[in-house]
Amino acid sequence: MIGLIGIVTIFVMVFGGYLAAGGKLAIILKALPFELAMIGGAAVGSFLIANDMTIVKHTAKDIGKVFKGPKWLPEDYRDLLCLLFELIRLARQNPVAVEEHIEAPDQSSIFGKYPKIQGDSEAVALIADTMRSASMNYDDPHQVEEVLEKRMEANLHHALHTSHALQTVADGLPALGIVAAVLGVIKTMGSIDQPPEILGKMIGGALVGTFLGVFLAYGLVGPFATKVKAVVEEDSHFYQLIREVLVANLHNHATNICIEVGRQNTPSHCRPDFADLEEALKELKKEAA
Repeated sequence: MIGLIGIVTIFVMVFGGYLAAGGKLAIILKALPFELAMIGGAAVGSFLIANDMTIVKHTAKDIGKVFKGPKWLPEDYRDLLCLLFELIRLARQNPVAVEEHIEAPDQSSIFGKYPKIQGDSEAVALIADTMRSASMNYDDPHQVEEVLEKRMEANLHHALHTSHALQTVADGLPALGIVAAVLGVIKTMGSIDQPPEILGKMIGGALVGTFLGVFLAYGLVGPFATKVKAVVEEDSHFYQLIREVLVANLHNHATNICIEVGRQNTPSHCRPDFADLEEALKELKKEAA
């Protein structure tokens, strides 16, 4: 919602201010379709040249993050801690019993309590792979932590491709606007014998290209790239929490301590309250009894 409000604010303030200052919108509207076709078409073409089809599809999908915001909400972090608590507790009580949950998470009764997490393949794989490592009796937990760190860095780098691609387009749009403006000037010079009022409108139409390139770059595409990056980085905290809790488990800390380590490493605006989380964990213990 706030993304839509931002877009509306941009258009109202820019064009409203232009009209309030006595500007004539007719000149912009007349030149807009042609300038937009040149600048927008060149930007899309450049984007397709610079990126493969996977990134193109990924970018189209990630645009929605500007309006939807982060995928993982505060209640999801609480659910994740509860899920990890159940898995770690079961693994310590009965290492054999936990195997059915980490080998077939889609059929697991524990994962099934948290469908949103169960539906995220990366979160499930991260949990299952790390717990499988624990069952292999790794001598050095730091080695597992290093592997997880590299894995998440690679995932984050891949997830940020959309932001980088959009920022590259934003950086190129002002120059493409100048290209469109120069073409407009060339067209105007071919009609230099026309009266001043006609030449003025033609020059004004040519300058729409420069305006449009800068407006799209700094008013829309650039902020879109920044927002996508912020959302991706925000969601990455969810996977970092998995690493913190399971690495604590590899260090053989008490189950409650492992969960508290995860809670403390959760971003403050998503961090579950200690009392609420404790109550949720007590309910899980009662169910298991």
